[in-house]
Amino acid sequence: PHVCGVTMLKGLRTCAVRSLPGALALARTFAAVVPQPLDHSKLVVQKVTDHKPIPPLDQMKFGRSYSDRMFAVAWNREKGWGVPTIKPLEDLVLHPASSVLHYGLETFEGMRAYKDPQDRIRLFRPEKNMARMNRSNARLYLPTFDPIEFLECIKELLRLEKNWIPSKDGYSLYIRPTTISTEPYIGMGPASNALLFVILSPSPPYYAEPVSLLADPTYVRAWPGGTGNHKVGGNYAPAILPQVEANAQGHGQVLWLFGEEGYVTEAGTMNIFVYWTNENGERELITPPLSDGTILPGVTRESILELVNNWKEIPAREKCISCVSVSFSYC
Repeated sequence: PHVCGVTMLKGLRTCAVRSLPGALALARTFAAVVPQPLDHSKLVVQKVTDHKPIPPLDQMKFGRSYSDRMFAVAWNREKGWGVPTIKPLEDLVLHPASSVLHYGLETFEGMRAYKDPQDRIRLFRPEKNMARMNRSNARLYLPTFDPIEFLECIKELLRLEKNWIPSKDGYSLYIRPTTISTEPYIGMGPASNALLFVILSPSPPYYAEPVSLLADPTYVRAWPGGTGNHKVGGNYAPAILPQVEANAQGHGQVLWLFGEEGYVTEAGTMNIFVYWTNENGERELITPPLSDGTILPGVTRESILELVNNWKEIPAREKCISCVSVSFSYC
């Protein structure tokens, strides 16, 4: 390897002496293909001419209506991030071989924007969502981004769509950042082209009443070493059939269990907490631990643990919950 390196260096030195313009052109070529970072200062905002009516609060349904604008930016492995753009909401155009359609190379986040009493836009710990999305993207070998730059793009989109944020308590504007592979390749391999986009949807309270859970070990949501601790599309499609079956039995959601001990992991698409009296007669708030990678590290979950422990009224702990050792009436 040392001899090879010397030979290459000699070759480059000879090239530079014989043709300086050629060497400069080569250097410019290499500089041109340095991957570009996501940069919100380059954000382009396109004009919207067709404004849709905002649905009344009493007709609002989760995920059924969308604001006038969306954010999108393309990515290429050699060139990096393209020009970030806020534009009118439009359909995506994808090659039918795009690997997102065949192998589920897709990640997403779920965030909400609110209005405070002073009519200011509020977000809840959005930097946590940015960090989690980067972890999810890295797990699928999709592009990561500068979280501050991406969040600034989202904030600008929200400022433009402020009238879509409901003011009533419990209502919000749901924010769905998504990364998909647009690589037109049906072989198994990493994406060299991707799209990062954001759409907005006005949303009522997700649950207006208590939710009944079906604890059934027939189906498993995630397993150690998988992707259960990342927000990827492949975690959710297999959960639709168990959800339908739970609904048919009169339940609102599935209580996901894992292993022979029936360890509780999540409830539907949510983290779960149990407030109970433990075997020592102590009142405590517990939630399953993240250690085996089967549970999504929720922003609300982390916040509840921090708040309750700071209050110091009851302990909040990460603790395994088994539906074998505990009565199902408590599950």
